[in-house]
Amino acid sequence: MQSLFVPSDHFRELTPTEIFPDPTRPLEIDLGCGDGTFLTGMAAHHPERDFLGVERMLGRVSKTAKKIDTQKLPNARIMRLESAYSVAWLLPRGSVSRLHLLCPDPWPKKKHAARRLVNQAEFLDGLTRILKPGGEFLLKTDDQPYFEEALLSLESRAHQFERLDWPADAFFYPRTDFEQSWLHIGRVIHRARWRLITR
Repeated sequence: MQSLFVPSDHFRELTPTEIFPDPTRPLEIDLGCGDGTFLTGMAAHHPERDFLGVERMLGRVSKTAKKIDTQKLPNARIMRLESAYSVAWLLPRGSVSRLHLLCPDPWPKKKHAARRLVNQAEFLDGLTRILKPGGEFLLKTDDQPYFEEALLSLESRAHQFERLDWPADAFFYPRTDFEQSWLHIGRVIHRARWRLITR
């Protein structure tokens, strides 16, 4: 199985077995996976789970694929595609155990605020579509306004998402390359975790 996953058709919903052969294994999505540091760290630590990274930038996709191949991780793959489209339309319905959105582009300018994933109804509807009942959405960001908007967006869907505690040592969770950079210069990383409670 190749580390680079290229859908045979970008205009229809995928089936779980197109991504990984065993649909009974938990599937986790690393959305905007950067250079693959988190993706490969999780895949190496959890050989019983499958991990798909989604990334738009070609250089990052190539770097991640190389890491997967070098570390010989059969449970990790990378797909080059835009994040919002992947969640809203492409990923299989009810197939994802956890979706990780880690240090996303905060679009800090006011005129660009609508581009933030957590502000987009299409993205949030997509989350409810692809997550399994009880599946989780995990967010980390160094951007306080982005974090506050995420809290408000998910709070407005309290009938669908329940916020969970997330202590720092709750479970194994490697840092992304961006998180390491932000911590190095003294930025605070905000985190939140939600569970899908209804479909």
